Amino acid sequence: MPTFKVNIKWGREKFEKVECNTDESPELFKAQLFALSGVQPNRQKVMLKGAVLKDDDWGTFKLKDGSTFLMMGTADELPKEPVQKTMFVEDMSDQQLASALNLPAGLENLGNTCYLNSTLQCFRSVPELRESLKKFTGRINPSVVNIQPAESITSGVRDLFMQMDSTAEEVRPIMLLRLLHLAFPQFAERAENGAFKQQDANECWIQLFRQLEDQLPALTASTSAAEGGSQGAAASSPKTSFMSQYFGGQFQCSLKCDESEEEPAKSSIENFSQLSCFISQDVKYMHTGLKLKMEEKIEKNSPTLQRNAVYTKTSKISRLPAYLTVQFVRFYYKEKEGVNAKILKDVKFPMMFDAFDLCSEELQQKMTPVRDKFKIQEDKKVEEVTKAKAAGTKPPEEKEDVNYLAFDFEEDIGSNNSGYYQLQAVLTHQGRSSSSGHYVGWIHRKGAEWIKFDDDTVTPILEEDILKLSGGGDWHCAYVLIYGPKRLIDDQASSGPEKMDE
Repeated sequence: MPTFKVNIKWGREKFEKVECNTDESPELFKAQLFALSGVQPNRQKVMLKGAVLKDDDWGTFKLKDGSTFLMMGTADELPKEPVQKTMFVEDMSDQQLASALNLPAGLENLGNTCYLNSTLQCFRSVPELRESLKKFTGRINPSVVNIQPAESITSGVRDLFMQMDSTAEEVRPIMLLRLLHLAFPQFAERAENGAFKQQDANECWIQLFRQLEDQLPALTASTSAAEGGSQGAAASSPKTSFMSQYFGGQFQCSLKCDESEEEPAKSSIENFSQLSCFISQDVKYMHTGLKLKMEEKIEKNSPTLQRNAVYTKTSKISRLPAYLTVQFVRFYYKEKEGVNAKILKDVKFPMMFDAFDLCSEELQQKMTPVRDKFKIQEDKKVEEVTKAKAAGTKPPEEKEDVNYLAFDFEEDIGSNNSGYYQLQAVLTHQGRSSSSGHYVGWIHRKGAEWIKFDDDTVTPILEEDILKLSGGGDWHCAYVLIYGPKRLIDDQASSGPEKMDE
């Protein structure tokens, strides 16, 4: 492979031993220069011995190790922190929403990269994650990505999200894709025709999650309150990273031997970043598939019986994260064909999900006070609607300018204190194998409004379209779901005679 270590001279700056692969587009080389200098590719003029490098081919350039390029161009000014406090989609008026999110940025498909694009759009739907990335100060270093990928990939995600925030046009995730290929060569596999092979979106999800988990620090009580998350938090979270705070849960597990009453049950704690929905012939609903995984039979050696025996493993959730990820286990390996075949079965998933009965008794007791507040508010709404119908008037409309109570426990930032969730993002697959077909991201906007991110094609859709993603045929099937916390309105703050400015 014609790969060279070259030098770049840019004004008084000099970058040494920059990797330059002439098998790849010069546009990727310019993306590397952008990561080093901050000069956008379209503002770069890169020369070697008087010849100017084009975007689409290397021309007659003759390179060798130590060649020195001259680059001209001015770096963009670094983005400034907004003067006004960040507003989330849920808090915007219709006019603000139309201005801020009309035609949001899609991501260009760079050759079977829809698995990456859809995963990124789903992660980007979490406002706390976007804020955490903005504060990340790491750098991209392509020369050590294959050894220490976390910092560079986290920086690449941060830079890409910031670029998407600044435009409504399609964005090319070329630098992040390059970093992903360097760190995890399996994503760079090519077919016989030279094109990139399709990859499993959930495998990409897991790898990106691990890199972000390694680099993004856990929030403290003060930073969380300032960002509108754990507004009443009084202590730091026991979690060690942002991702484990907001996406990580815990199981309380019990393992009991079915064949020996004398052998005591063993208890343990297991962490998870996703719940698995197993699909069998009898599974018609997501909740049923989740419960299958939480009570399963396994075979292991019994120290009491001195032989292999059947055990029952029972798991109950002892910590719920603010953002609950559910993976539908739709793929299984077929040895004869050598492919990950797909289960097309229709499995319904709810727009509002209650995880209460999946939780341990201790967690259920902790969540009860907040759940009681939800019930009071819902009963009040029902009463208002009933009175309006009796009087022949319209029920009162929900206020947009409201305050919300914290969705997490005071001592555990990023947790869920009620067990109530609402669907926030869906990653779907269309096709018969995880290594073929097409992936799409579907993101909740407001109310019944959603956005479909089909690579660089961005389309507004309605909630009824999301309900059609449950499977049963060759249409898009839900593969990974993100449920966000259902927010409890602060009646006292929202109903006062005068609302203080935030």
